[in-house]
Amino acid sequence: MWIQVFLGLLVVALGLLLPYPVCEATSLGAVVNVVPLEKSGGNMVRAHYTVISALPCPTFSGVCQTGEDCVVHTTPLPYTGQKPASGWCVRQWQRTIPSNYKANVNVGSNVNVFLSLWAGPSNQSNPLRLNQPPYCSLPPPLRARVNCPHHFPLTVKDLDGDTVRCRFARADLGECLDCPQHNFLKMEEESCTLLYNGKSSAGQYSVQLMVEDFPSQTQTAKPKALSSIPLHLSLTVEEASSSCISELVTTGLTPTGGATISVLPYEQINVSVTFRSDLESVSEIVVVGPPGLFRTALETKGSLATMNLTWIRGPNNLPPLLPLCFMANTNSLQSEPRCVWLYQRQMETIPTGTELTCGKTEMNLVLPISTLKNLIVSELQLNHPSCSVTSNSTHVMARISLTGCGTKRVHSGSEMVYTNTLRSVRTTVISRLPTLIMPLACRFPGVEAKGPRYAINMPSEQETFGIVKFWLEFYRPGEGPMAKSTKFPMFRHLLPPSQRVRRETSVRTASRLDTLDLHVFSNTSLDRAELMVGKCMESETEDMADSFYILEQGCTAGNGTLEILTSTSTARVYRIDLSTINTKGTTMYVECTVYLCVTTRPSQKCPDQCDRDSSNQVTVDNMLTRSYSVRSGPVRLVPTTAALATTTVFTTTIPTTTSTTAAPTTTASNAPAEDSTMAVGVVLAVVHVFLQGLLHH
Repeated sequence: MWIQVFLGLLVVALGLLLPYPVCEATSLGAVVNVVPLEKSGGNMVRAHYTVISALPCPTFSGVCQTGEDCVVHTTPLPYTGQKPASGWCVRQWQRTIPSNYKANVNVGSNVNVFLSLWAGPSNQSNPLRLNQPPYCSLPPPLRARVNCPHHFPLTVKDLDGDTVRCRFARADLGECLDCPQHNFLKMEEESCTLLYNGKSSAGQYSVQLMVEDFPSQTQTAKPKALSSIPLHLSLTVEEASSSCISELVTTGLTPTGGATISVLPYEQINVSVTFRSDLESVSEIVVVGPPGLFRTALETKGSLATMNLTWIRGPNNLPPLLPLCFMANTNSLQSEPRCVWLYQRQMETIPTGTELTCGKTEMNLVLPISTLKNLIVSELQLNHPSCSVTSNSTHVMARISLTGCGTKRVHSGSEMVYTNTLRSVRTTVISRLPTLIMPLACRFPGVEAKGPRYAINMPSEQETFGIVKFWLEFYRPGEGPMAKSTKFPMFRHLLPPSQRVRRETSVRTASRLDTLDLHVFSNTSLDRAELMVGKCMESETEDMADSFYILEQGCTAGNGTLEILTSTSTARVYRIDLSTINTKGTTMYVECTVYLCVTTRPSQKCPDQCDRDSSNQVTVDNMLTRSYSVRSGPVRLVPTTAALATTTVFTTTIPTTTSTTAAPTTTASNAPAEDSTMAVGVVLAVVHVFLQGLLHH
């Protein structure tokens, strides 16, 4: 009996010494960035939550209580990742809470996380205003390997310029319910770097930290923190490998860690992220960032993997400083986490008497000089210096074209916004005079135009897509410009087992080829343009008098044609089972109906013509070309001495008779209406001003 008691105590003691694994109900990462509310004297804060959860992605139930000031950031495309093996997603919301706060936060029915924060009120650093707690970035779930030491730099920032330090959370201070103690982890508090010594068993571990700010100038050896913010991380330690070397690094135009990118109202920020891996191919680039960030699909080329990120600053109640973190994963490696800051530059009050009017083709600015003292008017410029800024003794005036002068067009929600900026451009580096940065914006609501009175000016097809051409080419499987995709094809729809071998190999009979790949191409150079194929017909005669469907509405007609997936948006490839076509001779002709589509938002894709399930359909703002008929020359169906793969069948391209007079269509207005006094042209002109004084040297 005593032996059993002793063994039981030994197990308990060892359990206290072992690393703390992540439980199924805990998060894989969490942070709360807070903004003190001036009207409450800092006793209340606006808390911005970001929580990483294992898949399946939890609902927002339990996050907000009825009647409280709480907003959830719902999105059809949440931040997700596949590593660690469980997969994960991100949930974000904001609510008003007391500045001293401790609570169990429930996200859906599966995630529970205890969060403790202390954010003042304090004005020790600056007696004239409340202390701003530090901002913490939350990286995607971290990975390491047994016996491979690793360091994880954390990105933190303080807008007050206070000193920021990071430490492990402490149970004796009420900062965690069951604080894990990791003897294989160390925190460099001054640099906020988490160190892993490699001496742990494989598993997934919770890391609970507190990020604190201290007065930058203090006489005490152990100053008291001005605020303390929670940051929870997860570390997945994987089995040891033969080498600890990781060659997964950033390259190209990837911004440096800790960089700050200033964002004006309605400005669009584009970030390109590229990683190079010489050992293993990159399986994913994972991102945790602000709500509303657009991400393109992962693009790989050799050892390089790239993802483009876009964020537009529309009206929002987000913090002034927004973290954006990204990293790359391979099957066994992970890059160093890298985080940058999007700084929503704060705007001052609009000068009294400022007027901005928005018309059909231009915006007009009138700015009283008396409200902008000590400014040099001759230094004021728009985005493009070719557009002049004029002035008299009382006012500065500018006529700003909506299609020139460097004016930019962005989507903000359902609105189309045209933006430009009036700013001081100084040739001297040092000056005692202030500078001006004045963002200008004309917001046009996206409304549906009805009746003959309304005329929406859409950009022409040629302006949007260029002079478009389409053509058809035919190759044996595994040959031609798309050979990489057709040699070992991935089909849009899975094949029955009895047909897989036959259609995935280039098989032919003695008299006629069994399979043939139809390639449809377009020459457009417009980014994100997608080639859409409506229908394809085959016939034994050049006039297509007696023709039969190969494709219908972009989908297979029967079992004879399957689409091969490719990474090129302006090309489509279809594998045709020649035993199923109606042409019985040795030559056929093919005619397809094609058009181009581009979405107005980078995060969206053009509607899938094959998805006829109404529950899967999402409204997408897009622009289309008219439909064109593309007809091939004679296509030989028998083996010949001439290599079919190198024979391009050029085609004639004509608009279809049903669409020759149709203008390009769109579901969203992307130009002002003809008459600005009508509902379509009722414009809310938004003008913000930022006055900045240069530092003396």
